[in-house]
Amino acid sequence: MRFLIAVACLLVIASVAYARGVARLWRKAGTGRGIRIADVVRFVLGMVALAVALLSPIDALAPRSFALHMIEHEMLMVIAAPLLVLSRPLEAWAFALPRNARHTLPACARMPALVRFFDAMTAPVSATAVHAIALWVWHVPVLFAAALASEPLHVLQHLCFFASALVFWWAVFGGAARSPRPISLACLFATMLQTSALGALITLAPSPWYAGAVDARVFGLTPLADQQLGGLIMWLPGGAAYVVVALAIVAAWLAPPKVRGSLSDAARKRRSAASRFA
Repeated sequence: MRFLIAVACLLVIASVAYARGVARLWRKAGTGRGIRIADVVRFVLGMVALAVALLSPIDALAPRSFALHMIEHEMLMVIAAPLLVLSRPLEAWAFALPRNARHTLPACARMPALVRFFDAMTAPVSATAVHAIALWVWHVPVLFAAALASEPLHVLQHLCFFASALVFWWAVFGGAARSPRPISLACLFATMLQTSALGALITLAPSPWYAGAVDARVFGLTPLADQQLGGLIMWLPGGAAYVVVALAIVAAWLAPPKVRGSLSDAARKRRSAASRFA
């Protein structure tokens, strides 16, 4: 219950701050300038995905079913995380702060040690590796069972999945510039391969790995059938999400020059609006 209350409070605070920042920016620069309406829609959808994953009956029933647990994790990693990264939350939250803080925080963020750490964590290769490590480590049966038996460990598991996914998608989408590079496709392909491989291993395992941690009989499933369903969720729709994003990136690169130019003009207008307001 304490976890649910804490999550609900964090979601409300983040949403109010985002709305305040966007309203303040649009009041000065014009609606849709700096942060687009599409960005706001992505933020709303991302927060809804977080709320469904962490506050709905899915979270309450997930300890009973490996498949439901997998749905929860996929919502965090391949739905909420990329939507929030694309919604420009840092800019909105920055504009929600008082003017003095908006000038002080960037100076703190430019501290050499902090910049080096952030650059190292958000480099495409390291971000992909960190996300993969989090995924594989927490699906080791003994650690998975330990997370379900301990609320602090369960919270840590969710944080590892979500935080590593945020870093991964930040690297894939090109960070603050929102300009994916060719290596982004390699990262998406590598992540698709390793998540599909883990999903296939879980699905095709001859015996249940997580029978001692979950009990899906309440849903009419045997432990092995529950595990197979969860593995399929990671293997097929989970892996397909990375393919869809990769195709979208390639489609954007192959767009006619006029479309690419308009996108660049839109980016310049956002930066101009943000600089005038700052």
